[in-house]
This record gives sequence, structure tokens and C-alpha cells, in this order.
Amino acid sequence: MITTHNLGFPRIGAKRELKFAQEAFWKGELSAEDLNLTAADLRHRNWHLQSPLTFAPVGDFSLYDQVLDMSFTLGHLPARARDTQGTELDRYFRVARGRSANDTACCAIHAGEMTKWFDTNYHYIVPEFERGSRFQLNPERLLTQLAEARAQGVNSKPVIIGPVTYLWLGKSKDDSDRLALLEDLLPVYAELLNLLAEQGVEWVQIDEPALVTELDSPWRHAYNLAYHQLKACPVKLLLTTYFGELRENLQLACELPVAGLHLDAISAPGEVGRVTDWLPAHKILSLGVINGRNVWKTDLPATLDWLEPVHQRLGDRLWLAPSCSLLHVPVDLTSETEMDAELRSWLAFAVQKLDELQTLADALQLGRAAVADVLAQNAHAIASRRQSPRVHNPAVTHAVAAISPDLGTRRSAYTQRLQAQKSHLNLPAYPTTTIGSFPQTREIRQARLQYRKGGLSETQYTTRIREEIARCVREQEALGLDVLVHGEAERNDMVEYFGEQLDGYVFSRFGWVQSYGSRCVKPPILFGDIRRPKAMTVAWTEYAQSLTDKPMKGMLTGPVTILNWSFVRDDQPRKDTCLQLALAIRDEVLDLERAGVRIIQIDEAALREGLPLRQSDWQSYLNWAIEAFRISANGVSDETQIHTHMCYSEFNDIIEAIARMDADVITIETSRSDMELLDAFKGFQYPNDIGPGVYDIHSPNIPDKRHIVSLMEKAAQRIPAERLWVNPDCGLKTRNWEEVIPALREMVDAARSLRAN
Repeated sequence: MITTHNLGFPRIGAKRELKFAQEAFWKGELSAEDLNLTAADLRHRNWHLQSPLTFAPVGDFSLYDQVLDMSFTLGHLPARARDTQGTELDRYFRVARGRSANDTACCAIHAGEMTKWFDTNYHYIVPEFERGSRFQLNPERLLTQLAEARAQGVNSKPVIIGPVTYLWLGKSKDDSDRLALLEDLLPVYAELLNLLAEQGVEWVQIDEPALVTELDSPWRHAYNLAYHQLKACPVKLLLTTYFGELRENLQLACELPVAGLHLDAISAPGEVGRVTDWLPAHKILSLGVINGRNVWKTDLPATLDWLEPVHQRLGDRLWLAPSCSLLHVPVDLTSETEMDAELRSWLAFAVQKLDELQTLADALQLGRAAVADVLAQNAHAIASRRQSPRVHNPAVTHAVAAISPDLGTRRSAYTQRLQAQKSHLNLPAYPTTTIGSFPQTREIRQARLQYRKGGLSETQYTTRIREEIARCVREQEALGLDVLVHGEAERNDMVEYFGEQLDGYVFSRFGWVQSYGSRCVKPPILFGDIRRPKAMTVAWTEYAQSLTDKPMKGMLTGPVTILNWSFVRDDQPRKDTCLQLALAIRDEVLDLERAGVRIIQIDEAALREGLPLRQSDWQSYLNWAIEAFRISANGVSDETQIHTHMCYSEFNDIIEAIARMDADVITIETSRSDMELLDAFKGFQYPNDIGPGVYDIHSPNIPDKRHIVSLMEKAAQRIPAERLWVNPDCGLKTRNWEEVIPALREMVDAARSLRAN
């Protein structure tokens, strides 16, 4: 039989059950016992959906983040969380978000730094290392889930993050060498693997995606050291890589002393033959043949065309799986009953991807005739998408072909623009602003739902949103902010809102994907050429500006972020799609300017996460990504100030590329990393204005004025004070007003102190 398995399954639930349970627990409305019962129920359902597989993953489920789970399994907590009162669950959530349920200020701690998981839109909590870091096995979470799976009759494959990738994902807090900790870390891994063997576990999936990145010789040596030491453990290790090609690490991965290797055949199709040649005859090869990161149907006949010869060569040594964890796609397409039937026929969510996997296994084992009907239906859907006139718009193709370099060039250099903007805007030193969104209250969400269902007329809905915009303006004026925003009450999501108004998109109702913790997003599905039929934001911004004499920012999402936070078509280069988006956003920018808006923020929160995983491949991506931003932004006059925003990624190594965007002001996350970004300015003079985010909006903790002042003083050592802005590190959509008002008050008071000094 063909062995089939899965690397991980979405854990939020088809109806976001985990999200709602988490948030109820944090509010003190749900007990820890009930939260764990919800989690156990979701695991039970997930395993049931995966029951046709030979092996189902155990340990892929998390209450917040799988990297944080691994830190707790290894007994590796930041010192500030180790001795806090309460249960382990309380400490877990304090590291994740700064506090647990009903925590008072005395229990709150600085949350762990959060950054992107490789090149995805998932965020993980960064492990913190220092000289003398110690590890102590804490296996209860994994053993509990293993017992649950066995009670359900699941053939289990525990999933853990490998030791080298775990160190690679973390950061040293004292400039010590993370790899120096490997010697102390490996015995804890060996203890865990031996314990799993005692529980009767045969296979363990050990994830080492760092192998698809550029590794210098100490890190490559660490792999040999780690796995030659772990080979004595009496379990079979499936070394799992994903998200990219192995390239120069291919031979290393094939020769490590493990029982099997998983290759992402979607990201590295050209390496299937090489790995098949290199892999020793006693090892199994798991191929990721279903795309775990996008929602398009797999072309099953085409996949079988290249897979059948591999199967003939390897026989039972060939295992089949999705390319990576299905964490990155929605749960089940069958709920999407309102979606256009033709477009729906082109898609596959997590459940459907497992069905595709089984079809491939049956075809290899029994022959294509055994699944002829399924293959015929699949071929029809693939052909329908390929030939559909809904996908291609000749006018859009012509517009992209006509792009010239002048579209991406401002009329004057930054220094000249700055003088024109200062004269026009008349802002104080250390101007204060926010990133754009304000709390999305229950009343706002209900109004949007009622409007969508027909319970509110367009006039009634507009009135409700205007009332909320007026409230946002009043609150900002009362706080004394210098540059205001309208609060984005009308927006369900910073990408979905724009996608709904652009030709070329389709939307799911229940296509939720976890971004971090309880934060779920519903990525729009970009299936065809992009065109903007009409203005998308102008009326709301004009109304907000009519309520105040202070400058009002127009708020847009940039083309690169819309691209990277959508499920993107795979039938043309991403660059081409991004340039289509850039032209659409450019039209919106020019309409805002014509309406009298003189500050326009074009968020590129996801610029870095689109970077290829290998630095040697960065330049091509950065060239077209920055070109797309500049096309969207640079048609305006000198007096119009262009802002952009970036969050929760590592930016130090691309700061020169960010400068090439030539935004007049950039606001950027720095609070969780304690102004780590400032290290980039030791050898690089950032030429434009910058707002280093001064407090962490992803934590409910209220920032302290003195701490904000100290952060800004630290920033002023690297960047001239006259070019510094004061702002949170991200939008305030996920917070409530009771947190937002005091936090912003502290921020504004800090700016006043900075001006006085």
C-alpha cells in the first residue's frame, strides 16, 4: 500500500472555535478546563477528518503557536516568565501575549517577540537564548495528545520541531552563540524521543525547514552533530523540509542518519529526481505532492505523469503528503455554498487536499482506471480555469505592458518634498499618529453582518459607519494626536476590503486561516486580472476630514501586501499580478489626492515575508516589489506626504531596499524587539522620516510613558530627532477602547515630554 500522511492540520476549527474559546478564556469568561475541552474536541474532529491517512500528525495542534509549544516542551522559558504565579497555561499565555486570564498589571510581562514563520503570513513566538540557557523536558502536552489520538484509534505520528531549526528560529539576547547551546539541547531531545519510543511510537516527524535556507558551515555541521547523536534513539525519524529547495543542502539532507526524508515537491519539483538518486536505499522518501499553501485544485493527471515513474522506482519506499502543514489553508470547501459554482470548482481547502492525496495514492496503487471518474472531473475543472474568459482581461494586460519608469518616480527629491510638506502640514516635532485602524467593536461587526444579510439598508449602514468614524475623530482630537485616521470601521480586513472592490477576486465565507494566536484572517482568492472599477476609500476619508481641521490620513493597503496576503493565482508570475495591483492602488491614491487628502498611507506590512528564503534570490523580488510600491505611490505632488507601514518581520537586512521605496514617512514595528531595528542605522543613514513603533498593540498591556520616552531617545541616537514620528507598532483593530485610550494617552504625553526636552 502507498503510505499517506499529513504534516499538520488547521487548528482553529471550521467555525473558528479555538479563537472564540481563547478570547473567552483571556476575558475570564471561560475556565481553563473548558478551554482544554474545546481544544480536545477540535483535535478529535481533526483526526477524524484525517482518518483515511496511514499516519495522522499528533502535536501539530497548539493553543497559540507551535514554536512556543516547543519552547515549553523543552522547558525553555524566558526568565521573566519562569517564576510568575499561576499555572503553566498562565505562563504560556504571558509569553505569548503579555498576560493570561484576569491578570492584573503585577502579573503582566513583556510578551515574546513575534515574527513571520519563514515566508508565510503565520507568526511565531521567537525563542530567547542567552549564555547559560538551560533545557528540561516537559512532555505532558505531547503525551496527552498522543493518548487522545490512540484512544480514538488514530495511527499517530508525533510532530516536533527539530533541534537545529529550533535554535535557528530563536535569538540570542546577549550576543552569545546559539549553536553553543546544541550540546545541552540534544540530550533533552534524546530523552523525548526515548520517551516516545517507550510509548510505542514508531515514526516521529522532526521538522527541519531551516535546511531550505542558506546555511554556513557551523550550521551545516550542527545538523551532522545533532542527527548522529539522535540516531541512537529507538524511533524512526522522518526529517521534514518544506517551503523551498534544498540546493547545496540536498546531499547533507539525504545523508543524515534518519529513516526518511520529506521533500516539498511543490516548491522543489526539480529536486525530486536528484533526491531519488541520492537517497540511500534503506530510507523512505516522502514527497509533498499537494500544495499546502494555496487553494487551487491539484492537476492530478499531470502530477501522476511525473509521480508514476518515481513510484515504479521506489515502490513502498515512496510516501505521499501535502507539501507542508495545512495550517496555511482553510479547513473545508463544502461550507462555501454561496460561492460562484464555477470558481468554487477550481478550489481545494484542507479536507479536499487530503481527498486529492488519497486519489493519487489510489491511482498509483490500483491504476488510473480505478479513479477514472475523479481524474476526469479534476481534468475538467483544471481546463475550465485555464480557458475561462473571467481570468484574462486584455485591457489590464495592455496597461501593465505600458508601464514606464517615470510612473515610479516622484517629481522632486525627498528634501525638496519635505519643505513643501512642512509648510503645508505645519506639524510639531515628534508628530503623533496611529497606524490606521481603531477597535472593531461588536456593534461594528454586527452592523456589517446585518448589511450583508439585508437587515440594514445602504443608507442605514452608511449612517452607522459614519457615527463610528465621528467617534474615532472625537477621541483622537481629545487625545491630542497630530495626524488623524478615520478608524477603518467599514473594513472587515485590510486586504479583503480592497479585494471585494477589485475585479479578479472571489471571496469565501468561512475560509479562515490563523495568522497568530486568536488572530484569524480570511485571505481573498485572486483568480484573474485585476482592475479597479471605482474609488474604494475616498468617500469615507472625505467625510472624516470634514469633521476636523487636523490632517486626515488616507489609508490604503499596498500592492505587495495585497499580493502576499491573498491566495494568488499560480498561472502567471507573481510580479505580473503585483504590477496589476499597483496600477489599481495608484488610481486610488490619485483620487484621494484630488479629493484634497494630503497624507496617504500605503501599508506594505507584508513586504518582507515575500522575500525568497535564500538571500541570493532576494534582489529579483525586491526589485519588482519596490517597483510596484513606487508605481502605486509616486504619481502625487510634492505637497502630498506618502506614508507606509511595516510590521513583525526582520527589516535590518533589507533597510537599504526599504529606503529605495522613497516613502516620505515609514512606520515600522520595533517595540517587541526593543528597538532592535536601530542596529541597522549604525552603518546606514536612513534618508526619510521614520516612526519606530513605541508600544506593542498585540498585547493588552498599557505602555508606560517613561518607557516610550526611553525608546524614542534611543531612536534619536541613530536618527535625527526632527525626522522621528511617534506611533504604535501596528493597527488597533484587535484591541478594545478601554485599552486604546490610556495607551494612546501615554504615547501622546511621551511625545509632549520629548518636545519639551
